[in-house]
Amino acid sequence: QVQLVESGGGLVQVGGSLSLSCAASGGLFGTYVVGWFRQAPGKAREFVARITESGRNTDYADSVKGRFTISRDNIKNTVDLQMNSLQPEDTAVYYCAAGTTYAVVPQGYRHWGQGTQVTVSS
Repeated sequence: QVQLVESGGGLVQVGGSLSLSCAASGGLFGTYVVGWFRQAPGKAREFVARITESGRNTDYADSVKGRFTISRDNIKNTVDLQMNSLQPEDTAVYYCAAGTTYAVVPQGYRHWGQGTQVTVSS
């Protein structure tokens, strides 16, 4: 079973950038689709980005398209989320998740990290 650990969250000003990383261990990471989700206080967990097993295909939520970039390194067993032009509405706990379906809903992913807080101050 794969274990996931996110890192890279923190406090950033509006317009700034952060890079999140998701490190995997304990499984065949290259066989998993990986998604990033986020959850703001009082809101449901929402899809941010996803990447196929090979890294050849990616998708983004409309709210982050053009600002966020997802990538993976199947040698290092990591998936990164580069976030640029951050806005207050990007404030949330960010989770990476691994699964076997190319899904945009949390139910499509079996393995989850513990999350990392991203706070964008105005």
